[in-house]
Amino acid sequence: MWNKIKHKFDKYPARMRIARKIVELGLHITENGKIYCGDVEITDVAIARSVGVDRRTIKTTVNVILKDHQLREIFENIHPAGTLLKNVAGNLGFGVVEIEAHANNPGILAQATELISHENISIRQAHAGDPELEENPLLTIITEKQVKGELINEFLKIKGVKRVSIY
Repeated sequence: MWNKIKHKFDKYPARMRIARKIVELGLHITENGKIYCGDVEITDVAIARSVGVDRRTIKTTVNVILKDHQLREIFENIHPAGTLLKNVAGNLGFGVVEIEAHANNPGILAQATELISHENISIRQAHAGDPELEENPLLTIITEKQVKGELINEFLKIKGVKRVSIY
């Protein structure tokens, strides 16, 4: 997906930052040029401040997106993924496993969840960062209870895994 977006904004770094922010936050653009998070309208000023551009650049970027059929199809249909419980897991009595890996290795999520299931621990959430949007994407797994630290070595045996944190 990102390659389809990237080549449309190659010559416009500010527009690229805006498009990236919209995708990163799971925002979508309506046919009348408004930007929403779910059913909550997000102002051009708010996005402009976040990205460090003038609000007029937001309008220009939205107009470019709406005039391009391929971009329009993407940006009108993005939706937020929901709440990530990572920062409140401890407050809720949940555990967190964070895995940094090389993005081009398939099966990391499957093997990690298999290790957790062998410990008879339920998984509440799994979130994989997008390697095209994040410099160091993480696979974050929220578990019903904390995973034993001894499993770090098992996670590190998964092909492509660089680093593991359990808390």
